Amino acid sequence: MNRSRTKAPAGVNLPALRHHNATLVLDLLRASGAEGISRLELAEGTGLTPQAVSKITARLREDGLAVGAGLRPSTGGKPRTVLRLVPDAQFAIGLHLDRDGLTAVLVDLAGRPVAVTTAPLDLGAPADRVLADAADAVRDLSAAEPHKPVLGLGVAVPGPLDHRDGVLHRVTGFPQWDGYPLRAALAERTGLPVVLDKDTNAAALALALGGAGGGDFAYLHLGTGLGAGLVLGGEVHRGARTGAGEFGHQTLQLDGPLCGCGGRGCIEALCLAAEARGDRGEAARVLGTGAANLVGLLDIGRVVLGGRTVAADEDAYVRGVRAVIEERAARGGPGAGAGVTVTVAGGGDRPVAEGAAQLVLAPVFGRVGEGEGERG
Repeated sequence: MNRSRTKAPAGVNLPALRHHNATLVLDLLRASGAEGISRLELAEGTGLTPQAVSKITARLREDGLAVGAGLRPSTGGKPRTVLRLVPDAQFAIGLHLDRDGLTAVLVDLAGRPVAVTTAPLDLGAPADRVLADAADAVRDLSAAEPHKPVLGLGVAVPGPLDHRDGVLHRVTGFPQWDGYPLRAALAERTGLPVVLDKDTNAAALALALGGAGGGDFAYLHLGTGLGAGLVLGGEVHRGARTGAGEFGHQTLQLDGPLCGCGGRGCIEALCLAAEARGDRGEAARVLGTGAANLVGLLDIGRVVLGGRTVAADEDAYVRGVRAVIEERAARGGPGAGAGVTVTVAGGGDRPVAEGAAQLVLAPVFGRVGEGEGERG
């Protein structure tokens, strides 16, 4: 039987799916934390036979990924050996390239940050300079654990982009990146497997895997720009053309100010203009209007706010967004948004970098349906 906690797909005892079965076991080991989990519980949680679990855990122990964590007291039979994940056996790097700065984080297998670095970045600079800055950050982080393997590099950047091909499209305000193969270029520079995705998708993935509440939700990131990461049906939703989440470029005012995307009256332009003139209350109401539209369209039950602009006054943004959603709910009607929660991810831009690292880790633990990109 499957453990209800993970709702993991059942394992199958076929040699061709050896790696798949190992990821199921690894996922349960990670979820059990320092307390550990017995082989019998691993078999129950994955649907694998005890013999298959024993073979898999033996390999994981040989590879240094699992270790004994003592014995569980007997309930009438032989005491059970408990195993746990070795989080610092391997690492992943997450890199957030924003319009004016970069954040990079080294995380262990449990997703815990081990080292973090930030630096200024000019996304409008020539590509070689941007790549050099990114590679320098990756090299510095790798030096923090020089004797441990780094599984790969997850990279989060403003959209739109094609995460499958690892190619950027027309990043708002930086059209020179259109068609640039960023994933391949960074793989060549760093020597690491690279996964590329939008910044908002990466942050949404980290929130989904972090277990901070279930159900569908939208992550709204307001920093140097505005975008959304959507988690629907337990998975990051990208759309058929990988362009979902361009939340900031919905038009709220037909004759509004010109936006960097070329349109007028976009919610991003209205929000940032209000912030620039010091009217944070107005900025929060504009963001709330867009959030309420999203709630009504998708019938989601939770909105999570993030980004450095939100971090400057989290309470003001939560109050403003919640007020607009609740006002619309009070008017009633289908999709009005009654009972929607509004929270903050916290940490400014750092959740994006941590989510980028999860782009690498998610497939290791069998979470391939929850936001991974393709590796270069």
